[in-house]
Amino acid sequence: MARKPRTLGVHSGTRRSQYSELSEAIFMTQGFAYDSAEAAEARFEKSGPDEYIYARYGNPTVAMFEDRIAAIEGAEAGFATASGMAAVSGALTCGLKAGDHVVSSRALFGSCLYILEEVLTRFGVEVDFVDGTDLGAWNSAIRSETKLVFFESLSNPTLEVIDIKSVSAMAHTVGAIVVVDNVFSTPVFSRAIDLGADVVVYSATKHIDGQGRGLGGVILGQQDFVKNTVEPYMKHTGGAMSPFNAWMMLKGLETIDLRVRAQAETAQILADALHQSGAFAAVHYPGLSTHPQHELCMAQMGSGGTMLALDLGSKERAFSFLNELQIATISNNLGDAKSLVTHPATTTHQRLTDDQKKRLGITPGLVRLSVGLEDRDDLLDDIGIAVSKT
Repeated sequence: MARKPRTLGVHSGTRRSQYSELSEAIFMTQGFAYDSAEAAEARFEKSGPDEYIYARYGNPTVAMFEDRIAAIEGAEAGFATASGMAAVSGALTCGLKAGDHVVSSRALFGSCLYILEEVLTRFGVEVDFVDGTDLGAWNSAIRSETKLVFFESLSNPTLEVIDIKSVSAMAHTVGAIVVVDNVFSTPVFSRAIDLGADVVVYSATKHIDGQGRGLGGVILGQQDFVKNTVEPYMKHTGGAMSPFNAWMMLKGLETIDLRVRAQAETAQILADALHQSGAFAAVHYPGLSTHPQHELCMAQMGSGGTMLALDLGSKERAFSFLNELQIATISNNLGDAKSLVTHPATTTHQRLTDDQKKRLGITPGLVRLSVGLEDRDDLLDDIGIAVSKT
């Protein structure tokens, strides 16, 4: 019987030891013991699904997290990583070589841009960037030798929405792999694999943990790709998740559906109220009917998500707004139980040139708001008072 995501988030992937513990066990060990030299040899030659060699290669607690998030996402397999960027860089580099061609959306998190612009090109990979919302641009850029396409399903920080189904169909006509960074969409609202994505990556640091405790990431996809392409690369380059962090992420998955749905409901209410207030130069939120990709977002996610982008018109007003807030905390993280705000132009996207920022819509007055679990009326009051003082 097929289980729904909220049930899978609580129960899937559980491995109990001989002690029959209720909460998942934390196997805090670097290595594993063998009954004999022959047993060690056999395990190195061909280890089974519950036979472990070294924590960098696999661990029972980490395996539980991998299985649980894969079940929620609808993926065949997953590999947990030390951070979200370890997942992004691993998914992008594990199957590429010099001379390969990549097409990516231009609106990306700063570290993702660094991997594409600096790391891949340094090793001979050709990378072309396009306006991710322009299907004609994707069609023109994808060519017969394209090996991989990459985009954020909801872009950071301007909340552009990419048509996953259409871009995936174009990529698949030339045999390219589609890698989607789904962190803003979250596993709760994700339909990326159903819509054609081959690989989905998450920063588990964000909504999966949901309480600002630890770093983590995960690469999800088909069994063959994860086991035979991702795993060898990640095992030998050392990007594995720690068992303790995997346990925290397992605990996060138990409540992610409740948390994220509550955050998204509040985000919609805030967006509606702030848009109607006229106090901001612009309110960017895919759940608003005024958003350019509103219908696409509703079709893909059924929600506008947990993130807003508010434009105060200038850096001075943006800084004043941030400094006046009493509930939302200034931090470059997101997806937390606490509402968090940041100024992308001077933090997460600081390394971009002024021309790049302008092209991406990262204006001097833009503030990114990650909506938390606080009372929505308190948040509205806090934002209203802060903006009135700018």
